[in-house]
Amino acid sequence: MNLSYNWLKSYIDLDLNPQELCELLTSIGLEVGGMEEKESIKGGLEGLVIAEVVTCAPHPNSDHLSVTTVSTGSGEHLPVVCGAPNVAQGQKVVLATVGTTLYHGNESFSIKKAKIRGEVSEGMICSEIEIGIGTDGDGIMVLPANAPVGMKARDYFKVESDHVIEIDITPNRIDSASHLGVARDIAAALHWNAPETYRKPSVEAFRVQNHDLVIPVEVVNPEACPRYSGVTISGVEVKESPAWLQNRLKAIGLTPINNVVDVTNFVLFETGQPLHAFDASEITGGKVVVKTLPAGTPFVTLDNTERKLDAKDLMICNAEGGMCIGGVFGGIQSGVKYSTKNVFLESACFDPVFIRKTARRHGLYTDASFRFERGTDINGTIYALKRAALLIQEVAGGTISSEIQDIYPQPVMGFPVELSWYNIKRLIGKELGKENIRKILHALEISIEKETEWGLLVLVPTYRIDVKRECDVIEEILRMYGYNNVEIPMHVNSSVNYSAWPDPNKVKNLISEQLVAQGFYEMWSNSLVKATAYDDMKQFRQEQTVRLYNPLSSDLNGMRQTLLLGGLECISHNLNRKNNDLKLFEFGNCYFFKGTQLRESPAENYSEEEHLGLFLTGNREDGNWLTPASPTGFYLLKSQVENILRRMGFDPGHLYTTDTTSELFAYGLSLESAKVKLVDYGKVSAELLKKYDLEVPVFYADFQWNNLLQEQKKNSVRYRELPRYPEVRRDLALVLDKSVRFAALKETAFRAEKQLLKEVSLFDVYEGKGVPEGKKSYAISFILRDDNKTLNDKLIDKAMEKLLEAFEKEQGAKLRG
Repeated sequence: MNLSYNWLKSYIDLDLNPQELCELLTSIGLEVGGMEEKESIKGGLEGLVIAEVVTCAPHPNSDHLSVTTVSTGSGEHLPVVCGAPNVAQGQKVVLATVGTTLYHGNESFSIKKAKIRGEVSEGMICSEIEIGIGTDGDGIMVLPANAPVGMKARDYFKVESDHVIEIDITPNRIDSASHLGVARDIAAALHWNAPETYRKPSVEAFRVQNHDLVIPVEVVNPEACPRYSGVTISGVEVKESPAWLQNRLKAIGLTPINNVVDVTNFVLFETGQPLHAFDASEITGGKVVVKTLPAGTPFVTLDNTERKLDAKDLMICNAEGGMCIGGVFGGIQSGVKYSTKNVFLESACFDPVFIRKTARRHGLYTDASFRFERGTDINGTIYALKRAALLIQEVAGGTISSEIQDIYPQPVMGFPVELSWYNIKRLIGKELGKENIRKILHALEISIEKETEWGLLVLVPTYRIDVKRECDVIEEILRMYGYNNVEIPMHVNSSVNYSAWPDPNKVKNLISEQLVAQGFYEMWSNSLVKATAYDDMKQFRQEQTVRLYNPLSSDLNGMRQTLLLGGLECISHNLNRKNNDLKLFEFGNCYFFKGTQLRESPAENYSEEEHLGLFLTGNREDGNWLTPASPTGFYLLKSQVENILRRMGFDPGHLYTTDTTSELFAYGLSLESAKVKLVDYGKVSAELLKKYDLEVPVFYADFQWNNLLQEQKKNSVRYRELPRYPEVRRDLALVLDKSVRFAALKETAFRAEKQLLKEVSLFDVYEGKGVPEGKKSYAISFILRDDNKTLNDKLIDKAMEKLLEAFEKEQGAKLRG
């Protein structure tokens, strides 16, 4: 929110300069994002002076230019060539001297001494539009005859200099989204221990002058509009706003429209309460009705755009139809125009959820919706209404022609909170003293309802919608007392914590560091995806997709069920930018809707799983003069998968390995531990790559991270002494059916020889000459060792015979000749 330093000073006496004020605001939780010095007229009219046209004659070389001499009051006369048709001798004008910069919108140009058609010109006589104080550009600006020659234009036009401070309002501090709200906080911070406070403009002058224009109000949807207030003003003159009002709005970046609309904007930024002014002649039927309209009802808003309403869009209606999207945007027909004579002024409190959903549906983000979405003060509508009515009378005339219509069926009181002296000291870390606490609460407008030995019962005002708990009130006390006024304690308190093993964060960091050391880069992809992305995937049923009620766009209307799609988008993005060799990993959550029947507990409707994804594509290493480039492949991914498993305490050789059944892969493996899936990895299917315009192979591993952590708990570290006796290696070349997998052979081997067999490894696979059709040859090594004695040939041969017999029986294996 933009805050005007000059505007703020009309509510509180400040001894602080703008920079000091910025530091104070940040210290009390209103973080300053920036500050800019502004003039009420861009450029501040620097270099412009009030002058008199002494002589004026036609240009000898032009039929539309004039040659003039102009007095600036300094005794010298300057030659100026002027193209305006209305320039004449004796006029008082505004002169831009040589070196002056003039601004027009976002463009600027400097005045230079020049020759125009052979005549010297040392300045420029300006029009209204050229100096930024009006819209008339047909001729020069002629000033009254009593305008003092030589006076600076900035003094003549009373240019104001101001500092605009940009405050980053957090969602919970909507009470500070106004000048009065900020003044209230400043007063509390600076003067909580003194009687001074901020000045809130009085509305005691508000009087109902007649009842000539009574417009009743009906609220059909009180759940969406808990309070609606309105009043009529008749006989107004809609015109341009006075300079003081325009300057206030321009300072904070608003464009003045007309005096009535400008007042509503002024009061919005003064009090934080949005208002809307209706042309009373457009309220057909003489009644305002607050209700929703049928879905699909067309409505044209102020930006001349026709919008189709939703059945839950709250509308401000007359007898025939909608006039305004409540709390969001006005309609093109019912707004105040220069022909408007009678006004109905609205000040309401709308439900934040209704407003937020409507604003998102229609893509309308206004100053009013910004405040209503976060919650406005339900007890502030009448004050803002009276304030605006009095200002409209001041700048547009008219009479207040009805009683205030105030529909407020369920009045809201302040929120009671119990405070204990002990907790105030405990949370702040310092004894503030009971009297200081009372003063700070008074400065914050938090009333003390009851005081006892143990603490206080306080009533929080309704404009502080974020202060509902004891800790919230204590935070407010500390904020006003000053964080920097709490000394650093000289002792340290600590407690013993027992964390669960394995620590998820430590394990995640350990694996991340391992992957980075292997040349991987961590990536983050969006957890929001297009829900239809899973339509063609049997593995991820469409009904499992968690859908968003109010998506930012149709491309981000669901939550992901796999990390793969985001990874493929990232790979495609990089390949399009010539970054071809990629090793990426991502930790992220995947989301699933469990069924079509909603259950009472949200946890029963949805599941959330954490996954780790690895992505490989391109070359493993770049080629050079010595070695050619080596492409990434399945076995590089396999080695990375197994390294991760080993680092987490798993032995990949003892995990149950099968071909993956996931449709994401053209081929790959799946590893399980005690029937719990740990990882699927392999080459991504060509059909999926085609969807992302990828023509290179991509290898992907999907770790079920939650399962890994759960199974890791079962792993125990066991220590044993180094073997005292040597090990022996024996190799077998076996001919088997192509369908037989090494994992089955390994399992058979350890089952057949439990005592001596320590390791089984596959070191060669052969198909071709010498091997029958439909068969393959496995060359397998076996490591044997007895931990109690040295093996002899007899024991070794006996063990190998047992292994061969088991292979022949269970897998139909034969020794290769």
